[in-house]
Amino acid sequence: MGHDGVNQDGANPGSGMPRAVAAKIVDREGLMRARRRLRDEGRTLVQCHGCFDIVHPGHIRHLRQARALGGALLVSITGDPEIRKGLGRPLIPEELRAENLAALDCVDLVYIDDGATAADLLGAVRPDVYVKGKEYENNADPRFRAEREIVESGGGRVVFSSGDVVFSSTALIAALEQHSDPYHQRLVQLSTSPALSGPELFRLVSAFKGRRVVVVGEVILDTYILCDRPDIAGESPVMTLRPLEARHYDGGAAIIARHAAALGARPILVTALPESPDGKALRARLENDGIEVRAIPSDTPVPEKQRFLVGSQKIMKVDLVEPFVLDEGRHEALRRIAHEAAAESTPGDPLDLGVGRSAGQCDAAIVADFGLGLFSPRSLADLTRELRPVSRILAGDVSGRRSNLRSMVGMDLVCPSESELRDALHLHTEGLPLVTWRLFEETGSKAALVTLGADGLLAFERLPDVTPDTGEWKQRLASEHVPALVPIALDPLGCGDALLATATLALGSGGTMLQAAFLGACAAGVQVQRLGNVAITPADLRNAIARIHTAHLTYAGPDAARAASASHLKLSRTG
Repeated sequence: MGHDGVNQDGANPGSGMPRAVAAKIVDREGLMRARRRLRDEGRTLVQCHGCFDIVHPGHIRHLRQARALGGALLVSITGDPEIRKGLGRPLIPEELRAENLAALDCVDLVYIDDGATAADLLGAVRPDVYVKGKEYENNADPRFRAEREIVESGGGRVVFSSGDVVFSSTALIAALEQHSDPYHQRLVQLSTSPALSGPELFRLVSAFKGRRVVVVGEVILDTYILCDRPDIAGESPVMTLRPLEARHYDGGAAIIARHAAALGARPILVTALPESPDGKALRARLENDGIEVRAIPSDTPVPEKQRFLVGSQKIMKVDLVEPFVLDEGRHEALRRIAHEAAAESTPGDPLDLGVGRSAGQCDAAIVADFGLGLFSPRSLADLTRELRPVSRILAGDVSGRRSNLRSMVGMDLVCPSESELRDALHLHTEGLPLVTWRLFEETGSKAALVTLGADGLLAFERLPDVTPDTGEWKQRLASEHVPALVPIALDPLGCGDALLATATLALGSGGTMLQAAFLGACAAGVQVQRLGNVAITPADLRNAIARIHTAHLTYAGPDAARAASASHLKLSRTG
């Protein structure tokens, strides 16, 4: 708005618009200077005022008719903070709305007004003619009545345009949204659910604090090796990569525990660790972040998965993994440590925290099988059975071809991808609800968040009081679809871990399955926009919730538009 009048002196060459267009957009001082010049020249000033979010044919006809009534046309627009036309309005930022109008030949001056109405501006400018739309001719709105009195008391007159071409920006926007992609419509539908209101979700996120969570699974070191652009080797047609930087992230069960700690919970990580420098360093990092580590000794090095990247694009993956080989004694030790961690009470530990936890129970236990040999099918089934009575919420997930989803029994929540679920049950053509029900029948589990890559996730929940001989499978499950919450996938690594940790904490804090699914999707949406495994915080979730609740058919800047063409959200785990 810092432009100078109706000449080119105030144009901003760096604004990306023609100087003649930029010169029309004036600040308050420039506007008053232009008004005095018009009076001195004996030219009549006509003023129109509005939002002009979408400049449609009705607007063009209205402005042309207004310009014909005088020697110069001023169009004042309501600034962004004062627009009260509904959620997400305006669609177009005030600077671009001003530029759109200034580009019209019939418009001489554009001013962005910071008032809720045009009343103060009209009193200062005192236009000779104030033009309003035909719909105002018989309008009793007190705001327009005040504007009319100000114009007429200053010697001006109010004129109504013909209204022969009628459009409504609000109606056009509503129609566009009704015809937008179904995922957008589904998000709008979800955001109107009382359980998913901002205050309810914020309250639930705040309730994560102090929850006692036990995480059982393999730890993994995820290494990102950032490389210069690839070349072709001289001795043979093979790609050459030149490493520039290595970044290390704690993955597997370690990042699940990190998420829980960062979200305010008190996690205990039960795993296998070697007494090597790498093992000791990993333990120290986790303990520094508030994670208690209880590990059985292992002769196997910490598994490492190296990913070579050029920019943000992964070129190659190298698994430096030796599978765990545990005898029955170590399996038993792992189960005992996990059971004791879940069942014990700690000084100052509140018994209930409002969610019905009994004595000798943790708020949640998470079992993560990454298929690296820490669990056998039998030991995993035994572990989940032993954790069931000492865990108010028992959740789990798998990753890798050697994991054992069908050995997770009595779970409150499992979070597999669709491919992991179908592979586990060898059902590749049946409907997903049927496949999920088969898993529930076989394992006695209650609910699942099945991730669908770029399509988001489906939350399945066993309906209460359903016996095997009543109804078909369609009546035995409730399902909700939560779309992917971001269009840009920078790095899908670890999205499933963020979803699992967050959704489990939501259930452990008294949330519903829909709330757990939504918050889990929020966490995955945050994670997918980061390179590497970085722990999710309550602030991350609150920002994601706020962004989704204000999501609207809206203007996106050029950077976002370029990035959105890159890819879609894919949920995957750190395996």
